[in-house]
Amino acid sequence: MLKKIWNRIKTVFTEIVVFKLYVIGYFPSHHVRRFFYRLCGIKIGRGSAIHMGARFYNPIHIKIGKDTIIGEEAVLDGRAKLKIGDHVDIASEVMIYNSQHDINEVDFASNEKVELGDVSIGDYVFIGPRAIILPGVTIGKGAVVGAGAVVTRDVSEFSIVGGVPAKEIGKRELKDPHYKLGRAAWFR
Repeated sequence: MLKKIWNRIKTVFTEIVVFKLYVIGYFPSHHVRRFFYRLCGIKIGRGSAIHMGARFYNPIHIKIGKDTIIGEEAVLDGRAKLKIGDHVDIASEVMIYNSQHDINEVDFASNEKVELGDVSIGDYVFIGPRAIILPGVTIGKGAVVGAGAVVTRDVSEFSIVGGVPAKEIGKRELKDPHYKLGRAAWFR
């Protein structure tokens, strides 16, 4: 009984933090948003920007590298570890999940086992608008995920994937990227 009460208290506290991040997500300055995101436990590298409307679940497990841009209305799930590399461009409305419900459990509980849920996104990755990344996926350096793709398996370095479920549709010719992403507008 005590365990159940403690879990409920933790859930309420986490939901309060998630709600605060939701409200902060619409403040029209990425500098201010980034300050509060860091305050709530998100590790954000230098020069990275998170555009308005981003949603976070359990922010303490989210790590974003340097010079990375997260687009408007993105969903970043931190219920298990989420690591996003350097110089990553995540377009608008991308959803990255690392937890899911166990459809075979009597209580339909969420399954956040570390070995199943961690998501890792390598450096210089581009994820197109409205793509969905599911639990346990690793996206290799320089990979490209097409718009609307649903990624259910690992993506190898410099691969281009698209579709539902995502399948390799090409290879990226640039094998040694060194670019820096453009700076985000101050009030976006």
